[in-house]
Amino acid sequence: MPDQIVALQERIGYQFRTPALLTEALTHGSYLQENVTAGANNQRLEFLGDAVLHFIITDSLYRESTTEREGILTRRRAILSKGEFLTQLARDLGLDVCVRLNKSEEDAGGRGRASILEDAFEALVGAIYLDSDLVTTSRVVLAWYGPLADRVLPAEHAENPKGRLQELVQPIHGNIALRYEVVTTSGPRHAQEYEVAVFVHEQKLGTGRGTSKKTAEEAAARAALAGFSDEELGLLK
Repeated sequence: MPDQIVALQERIGYQFRTPALLTEALTHGSYLQENVTAGANNQRLEFLGDAVLHFIITDSLYRESTTEREGILTRRRAILSKGEFLTQLARDLGLDVCVRLNKSEEDAGGRGRASILEDAFEALVGAIYLDSDLVTTSRVVLAWYGPLADRVLPAEHAENPKGRLQELVQPIHGNIALRYEVVTTSGPRHAQEYEVAVFVHEQKLGTGRGTSKKTAEEAAARAALAGFSDEELGLLK
């Protein structure tokens, strides 16, 4: 077994009983164009792993977040189980080093391609599930993530800062306590920049700048989230 595959199993915290499953999980479709007898690509495992990962994250969020509404849990599951988040986890595990590509895909930067890394990550989850069981797969996968709250909150703030700030303020101050106000507008009409401040009642929480009112409001919300803990937000009058 190649040294990099041995090292990968140490990094992921799982030793395969059927190493061929791991090899399949790491095999991009392009590899088979030059290696027609190399077996299957990872698309079927990716299909399975996507469903297994969704269940693991759903189950964990449900058990850990006992008071959150369905909509919040759905958004958090989406953050933790798709896109750039999975791509970064794949890099953290070193899948970019191990994935099997043909020379053309390799030369085109395939090892850094988000779609390839995301598919390999989900295929790896599917491979572990087939090689073991759901309990084992859940244990291994959640170890990669660590505490979900620590993972999801920074990403949640970055993805929807206005929504997160609203969720924090609304239970204590009501639906209309927050307001965003354009402080200054600068630059020529075709390239204006806005500075926006966000207030709860009359207290300023933060300011932000952007090339549109929307991006400036989001920047202001991020500034507010960075400047206050949840407890401090609850004390605002």
